Amino acid sequence: MNRQDALIEGYLAYKKDVNKVAAGTLRDIRCSLNRVARKAQMIRPDAQLWRLSLEDYLRYIELERQADASPRCINKYITHARGLLEYACRSGRCDRNVLDGFYVQDSERRTPPRSLTLEEARRLIEACPRATAEQRRDRVLILLLYGCGLRTHELCALNVQHISVERRELNILTAKGDKPRTVPLPAAVYTELLAYLHERGGKRGPLFKTYVKKTRIRNTNVGRAIRQAVFRAGLADDITPKTLRHSFATHLMDRGVDLGIIASLMGHRSPQETGVYLHVLPSRKERAVKAIDQGA
Repeated sequence: MNRQDALIEGYLAYKKDVNKVAAGTLRDIRCSLNRVARKAQMIRPDAQLWRLSLEDYLRYIELERQADASPRCINKYITHARGLLEYACRSGRCDRNVLDGFYVQDSERRTPPRSLTLEEARRLIEACPRATAEQRRDRVLILLLYGCGLRTHELCALNVQHISVERRELNILTAKGDKPRTVPLPAAVYTELLAYLHERGGKRGPLFKTYVKKTRIRNTNVGRAIRQAVFRAGLADDITPKTLRHSFATHLMDRGVDLGIIASLMGHRSPQETGVYLHVLPSRKERAVKAIDQGA
């Protein structure tokens, strides 16, 4: 193992043991640092990352731009490299962090995520029949995606024992970033989930199983259920399970729910991550102005 690899491993161990960084984030940092190191070899062969100058990093950024990397991705790579350099400074390998305070301006205009209107959400739920046990299962999983803002893998990982019937809550243990959370169940979702639990029977095991092999459902099963419901509802075919999650956040924000609360319900690391849903705010401003006019 060379000195650079040893320092990176030491840095990752520090992030894991001291900063308690999740395994997925550690993998992301490792990939970023390996990427920066590979491209840095094209600029200064055999030079360690903490020995590069700011000019070297500017040349690295230009290489990324030539490879069509987005400003957002470049900023992530630079942020991870900055953390390594700070660690190198504290361990005496360099005198200063040349990336301290440096970032790439993101000039991209972010496109708001696709979300359903309230009318589209109503049509989608109404298009979920209850004639068979499999249809009732699919209806409940769609209600959970939209009514609780779950990620697909979180839905698939749910077990019966993760449901607190008394508290009317879901305990999401298999969450992104290894950050478990609790999500309250809306009344309508709670009622149908209770009926499903009664029909399913049992106190343990996967909440949702396939009806052929009786195994835990997977992302493909969820995607198929969504596509079938979308087709029956006559909605656009670009609606995915993630669309229902985005709709959950957007509709909460449209009703004036605090951004921090939405971030907690979504399992975001911070309210800033939830800021992508701020596209609904203009309409709220217009309604506020109308209310002021009516009260004048």
